[in-house]
Amino acid sequence: TAGHIGYHGVGRGKAGLVVVRDRVIVVPPYPRDVLSPDGYVVTEPARPVVPWPFRPTAAQPLSTFSIDVDTASLSHARRYLTAGRGVPSDLVRVEEIVNAFHYGDPAPTGDAPIAVHVEVADAPWQPANRLVRVAITSRPVENGDRAPANLVFLVDTSGSMRAKEKLPLLVDALRKLVDNLGEDDRVAIVSYASKAKVVLEPTSAADKDAILGALSKLRAAGYTNGGAGLDVAYDLARRSFLRDGANRVILATDGDFNSGETDNWSLQRTIRDKARSGVMLSVLGFGRTGYDDHRLELLAQHGDGRYAFIDSLEEANRVLGRELDATLVTAAKDVRVQVELNPAQALGYRLIGYENRGMAASEFNQEGKDAGDLGAGESVVAFYEVIPVPGTEHSAVDAPRYAADGSVREQGPAGGDDDEGVAQELMVVKVRWVPPKGGHSERLDVPVVDHGQHLDTASPDFLFSAGAAAFGMKLQGWSDPSRLVSWGLVEDLVRRSLAWWGADDARRQLLDLAQRARKVYGGP
Repeated sequence: TAGHIGYHGVGRGKAGLVVVRDRVIVVPPYPRDVLSPDGYVVTEPARPVVPWPFRPTAAQPLSTFSIDVDTASLSHARRYLTAGRGVPSDLVRVEEIVNAFHYGDPAPTGDAPIAVHVEVADAPWQPANRLVRVAITSRPVENGDRAPANLVFLVDTSGSMRAKEKLPLLVDALRKLVDNLGEDDRVAIVSYASKAKVVLEPTSAADKDAILGALSKLRAAGYTNGGAGLDVAYDLARRSFLRDGANRVILATDGDFNSGETDNWSLQRTIRDKARSGVMLSVLGFGRTGYDDHRLELLAQHGDGRYAFIDSLEEANRVLGRELDATLVTAAKDVRVQVELNPAQALGYRLIGYENRGMAASEFNQEGKDAGDLGAGESVVAFYEVIPVPGTEHSAVDAPRYAADGSVREQGPAGGDDDEGVAQELMVVKVRWVPPKGGHSERLDVPVVDHGQHLDTASPDFLFSAGAAAFGMKLQGWSDPSRLVSWGLVEDLVRRSLAWWGADDARRQLLDLAQRARKVYGGP
């Protein structure tokens, strides 16, 4: 209900249990067997995503998190639902589903490399609550004028990569990337199985025959010594470092490291140290079986890169073609967000998604604090669900102008400056980032006033992204709010946005997935 604030404490109980204050949620123990889309039983280490609880604004007015530009969760949902199977909840990160789509939020027009856009309307699944959409956009590369790129393809050629949806698809995906590179770019290739080796020394992207020829010779065999591969790839990238260019290692793998350095703590420490050299790590995941989603997300997060799961050539075209500038050009580094809510307006709130990206309030202003990077021409969206303070709800009818004694009440015109004082603010959204070439961080503050917009008048982007968030919440299926979401609600939100946008194959995909999910899970 509108006045209810959910559970505040989260802890770990016995293996297989997540203890949320006043509630025990039973989850499979680690590791657990998962039935893959093609019917095989595989081990995918479970890391349950526990949604943020509602928090009381008076006690905890600050919410701080790093941005997340990964998109793997939508691909995971697609591969399972297309096969007619339920999606393991630990593969669902709501923000990755929301951010897998493009929106129409305007790019920055001033000197700042980013812009912040906020819209508030009814929460579709709980109309008594308010849903706040925060979108952060960056300036695109103009006229294709990006700096040269120094890329090292780090390709997993171990025995686990034999399947057609692994190494063969991987090679086709990298061919797409090569087709989109310019003659000033450089490409090297490192393969790893039991050992790591340089397949192609740094080569001009203009020599496509040499690059494609090296890719075509890759064969899968042996164990998986990913740690050795990372060492060789980073060393090669550093030797070819472009001071004013984009320096990236692009790891393509199923994440099944079974030789050499294999534990996640050691790997993420290694990657974090290597990222300090200025070489970033992007991760492309492949495969239906033996796939380690948690590891690949960690590697990209600590390597200052992005993580995408490639399940088809169409997805490869999206990530390595249409979105290549966002992958290769950094618009803002270490982007973190802090939202301060007004206890006079908000009784409680919760952040939707970004469970793996939470930060301490003190880290927002901390120089040198690592956070997610925003690529050129890219946007990220976050949602807050807010429980209004009773009596602050907006009425469809203006407040009376005249008091009982005939005097005129003091009030400004609707939407006027008098309504926009600090006391009327719902929250302030603060964004901090570091320029691409380093230096001191910069900051942008955006006060937010809730004007009482109803869902019927919300923008198409609000409707669609809320539908994407609801889809992710429903797939997770743990929290109280998720039980208020129906597949029909997701379909309705998507259809209403499509009525504005017209034919949009990417957005229609979400409608198709919601319909498939209804068949798999049942229910309205």
